[in-house]
Amino acid sequence: MRIAVIADTHLPRGARRLPPTCLDELARADLILHAGDVVTAEALDEIAKLAPVEAVHGNMDEAALSARLPERTVVEAAGVRIGMVHIAGPASRRAERLAGWFPECDAIVYGHTHIPQVDRLDGRWILNPGSPTERRRAPARAMLRLEVRSRAIDPSLVTFPA
Repeated sequence: MRIAVIADTHLPRGARRLPPTCLDELARADLILHAGDVVTAEALDEIAKLAPVEAVHGNMDEAALSARLPERTVVEAAGVRIGMVHIAGPASRRAERLAGWFPECDAIVYGHTHIPQVDRLDGRWILNPGSPTERRRAPARAMLRLEVRSRAIDPSLVTFPA
């Protein structure tokens, strides 16, 4: 199973669009996870035309979208459990905090920082896809691709040119 992971798309904003390579990754996915800050329900609905979507709300999402989405969720896919939240709190002890929030998960996805993270803590993945639209302090705009086989997750960071 292929899972595309995005966050902090902040759509729509001016002429901002998802990069073509990002759209290709989303369209090839069996499932899309969005870790918050979509901003509008219409933007999320457009993404959902590419593949099924599971999402959590972010701090910048409009009220109607926040009401529609949970703050935290656990997604079960291809025999793995993936926890999702937008804001994971301060950087200090973040991975440990996330592991405490989602103790039964094989991976935990969060957003908000716009800085990609692909790390392991005690056998579980701690993942942040960055943002495909707004780099901020990250080295590049980015997203994640997760390949799930035999109950194992193989994450890959996908970056986009400036």
